[in-house]
Amino acid sequence: MQITSKWLDNMCFVASNELGHSVVMEGVPVEGQAKRGASPMELLLMGVAGCSSIDVVMIAEKQRQHITDCQATVTAKRADDTPRVFTEIHIHFKVFGHDLKESAIEKAVQMSAEKYCSASIMLGKSAKVTHSFELVAA
Repeated sequence: MQITSKWLDNMCFVASNELGHSVVMEGVPVEGQAKRGASPMELLLMGVAGCSSIDVVMIAEKQRQHITDCQATVTAKRADDTPRVFTEIHIHFKVFGHDLKESAIEKAVQMSAEKYCSASIMLGKSAKVTHSFELVAA
């Protein structure tokens, strides 16, 4: 795996993977200018949301759960002092579907948290990572 980051201007960069997929990221935008991209720390949380959501959906589908949508909301707290690492991360899943079994979705969330989501497990080495979920009938 290889990522390349290229400076655009000011504190704005574009990062690309080997396949050419790219994302714009920006630190502090120029005063009076709209921010053009997420911050690198926001991108870490987006990665956690995506990684864990993929796991939950994949595991739930293997359990024959009829999911129509899955939304993950990630909230985090950071240290006050530099380096401002994450100290707490909470991932809340809102799972939509037909006749969903709470025990199945709970198991999917647990398996993602404890075994499969590399991103949240890695960040869990320095931050307290918690999970919750809710079911919504589609």
